[in-house]
Amino acid sequence: MNRRLPFAFALWVAVAIALIPRSHAQQPQRFLYAGVPGVGNAVDHGGVGILVFDMDHGYTFVKRIPTWMSPEGRPAEGVRGIAASAATGRLFVSTSRRLAAFDLATDKVVWEENYGGKCCDRMAISPDGKTLYAPAAGLPKWYVINAADGKLITSIDKEGSPHNTIISDDGRFAYLENQGRVTPYITVVDAKTHSVVRQIGPFGDIARPFTINGKQTLIYANTNNLLGFEVADLTTGKVLHRVAVEGLKTENSPVHGTPSHGIGMTADETEIWVSDNTNHFFHIFDATKMPPVQKTRVHLRDEPGWVAFSLDGKIAFSSTGDMIDVKTKQIVGTLQDEHGQDVESEKVVEIDFANGKPVRASDQFGKGAKR
Repeated sequence: MNRRLPFAFALWVAVAIALIPRSHAQQPQRFLYAGVPGVGNAVDHGGVGILVFDMDHGYTFVKRIPTWMSPEGRPAEGVRGIAASAATGRLFVSTSRRLAAFDLATDKVVWEENYGGKCCDRMAISPDGKTLYAPAAGLPKWYVINAADGKLITSIDKEGSPHNTIISDDGRFAYLENQGRVTPYITVVDAKTHSVVRQIGPFGDIARPFTINGKQTLIYANTNNLLGFEVADLTTGKVLHRVAVEGLKTENSPVHGTPSHGIGMTADETEIWVSDNTNHFFHIFDATKMPPVQKTRVHLRDEPGWVAFSLDGKIAFSSTGDMIDVKTKQIVGTLQDEHGQDVESEKVVEIDFANGKPVRASDQFGKGAKR
């Protein structure tokens, strides 16, 4: 009898087991982080805090990370911006009174700054997690901030009321949008030197939320008094097209003061999703054509003010708390807090964890990803 056979067999079994794919428990866990109040200062859609939802189990509520309770008689601190860096394990949250960094492992505040009481609208984090661009509140400038400790590196002057910020996925440029009667432009900044390199526009009216394609050749922007968006060339700075939603009533939203506040591009760059604040729709446009052509729409449970997308590109996150399948255009989930109350927020990011550590984080803006 060959006594070596059992050993050889055992060795074969061990190798075979080692080659079996890892179990589901070892796959990244996906969570949606939502800052509330996330639509103005209203606390009736989720209260106050950072709410975390399990994306892999029907967007069930996981926990509430405490933020800042306002003194009695004062309005709640509405969340103005949210960003995350898996590289540094930090979550960044801005309000009109402060900007803070949270440790994603402990949920504790790492640092908090108010920059002389002039803080902060929708900011953006560089891909390496080292630098924040944050719009000042009440000042015509952007802060450039060391994300490790919140200290100011420099500032960038921009006339008007600073509002929204995008940093490109390659980290080369920051895009700054402000509001103001004399500034219907979006500013492009070299993210290495923090210097202005060009202005995009003028748009037909004040630019509002916007997005870019992956090659940074096109920008799509909501503008005041337009149910739809405008398209501009990022190379020349010139506006190319004005795209309006046809056949529906147009009124300025009492929340955002414009018919369309919220626009996103799918990562594969085939679609543009546009908020309809008047009629409570997302209008979806075919972005493979120029100008983009409307193809369908999705009705939502409330007024949409923002749209972002999951890291895998399969789900659209509506600020109404509706989670929408990008392929079928069907609502597949809705956000509710620990009390069963509907949650709405324009400030959401996906953060994926593996072995308890963040490994990927999405952007609060839906941007194209083709380069």
